[in-house]
Amino acid sequence: MKNGSSAASPQMDSEPSAADQARNFLRVREAHKREIAEDYVEMISELSQTQDAVRTGHLAERFGVSHATVTNHIQRLIAEGLVHDRPYQPLVLTEQGAALAHQSRGRHLLIRSFLIAIGVSPETAEADTEGIEHHVSQETLACFTELLKWIEREGSPIS
Repeated sequence: MKNGSSAASPQMDSEPSAADQARNFLRVREAHKREIAEDYVEMISELSQTQDAVRTGHLAERFGVSHATVTNHIQRLIAEGLVHDRPYQPLVLTEQGAALAHQSRGRHLLIRSFLIAIGVSPETAEADTEGIEHHVSQETLACFTELLKWIEREGSPIS
């Protein structure tokens, strides 16, 4: 903390304008739209590294949803160019889908590492990361990265 300031978060000087609030809510709605695609391509990528074939049943089990729900999401991913359209074949990511999975996984690992570094238990950090990872800005991710570098150099300020 700079100049002996407390750990409490600083107060905002004023309420955000209506335009700023609208922009923030729009960002959240856009994140919600991307959330499922990111989760699905990340899971397909992870499963493809540990098993021979990834099928809708594997995703249904992992996400705790029905096969019909997975099928609907996969159809959207195919339409978005993230998954190859291969009827009755295992799920395979396109180059674009693999890139999104890689980006999503990196963001996931960074946020989980950050939460653990500030004292959150690994189990809670993993669960919380699932919600945070889709809504955090690039600016915040950059700050998480810098703080993690600082913690690696100086040690955790939380004891």
